[in-house]
Amino acid sequence: MKTYNLKYITMALFSLFIISCDNNDDDMPTAPTLDFSGTFVQKDQMGRPAINTVFVSAASKDAFNTTIPSEQGAMFQSMFETNLTGLSPAYTNDGDTNALGLDAATFTGLLATDVLNVSLDGTTTFYDGTNVLTGRALADDVITVELLLIFGGEDFSENPNLSDDNVSTNDKDFLTSFPYLASPWQ
Repeated sequence: MKTYNLKYITMALFSLFIISCDNNDDDMPTAPTLDFSGTFVQKDQMGRPAINTVFVSAASKDAFNTTIPSEQGAMFQSMFETNLTGLSPAYTNDGDTNALGLDAATFTGLLATDVLNVSLDGTTTFYDGTNVLTGRALADDVITVELLLIFGGEDFSENPNLSDDNVSTNDKDFLTSFPYLASPWQ
């Protein structure tokens, strides 16, 4: 038996001993009460992976992370558009669009509200060729999709060296039942 397993078993047995030593049998256990009083601070916001990282300028990270999503588009869309057009040669010319048919202003308006939309009655996917931003399945290659929409142009053929992260599979398959994620490396 490995040392860390022995440590956990010892702690569990000790905990059971301490719990069983209570001589007050009259009190029934009560459910813990939840206390949400106090001050909570939003530290980071990342509804869509890498969007905050790529499109929010360093000086604006704290402001973006603490802005409620319904106000993000108005406050940050122009920054997103400036950063997109500065990064991507796929938006160099007036009228350039991505494979969704979105020009830089429309695309960054969509991205600037950094939430993960979820379809309640259809396919849940980041992008599958038909459905776009209707959620996120575990197997979705989100970063490659984002790279394609940022750099791939109208038909995903522009800038092929910038349009793929070249990570096409996980190191382990997903499980077919809950918790669905593969077990960690051992």
